[in-house]
Amino acid sequence: MNTTIVESATLAAIGYDSARGILELEFRSGAVYVYLGVPRPVYETLLAAPSKGGCFNHTIRGIFPHLRTAQSRAIQAGER
Repeated sequence: MNTTIVESATLAAIGYDSARGILELEFRSGAVYVYLGVPRPVYETLLAAPSKGGCFNHTIRGIFPHLRTAQSRAIQAGER
């Protein structure tokens, strides 16, 4: 999975697996959610959005099935 650290008040990192259409979002709170069936253009739109939180709310939240995973990798590694 390709993961990118982002500058956002809402999101800390965005990961995407294009082969499986899986979008992984790490929120500033440390929560990590996986969204299923996300097309690559949606991922690319999120990465390019000036407001990643706003983009998330309008193009992903409530649209794609999701599940919460364990806490962030950074927290698990003691980096936060």
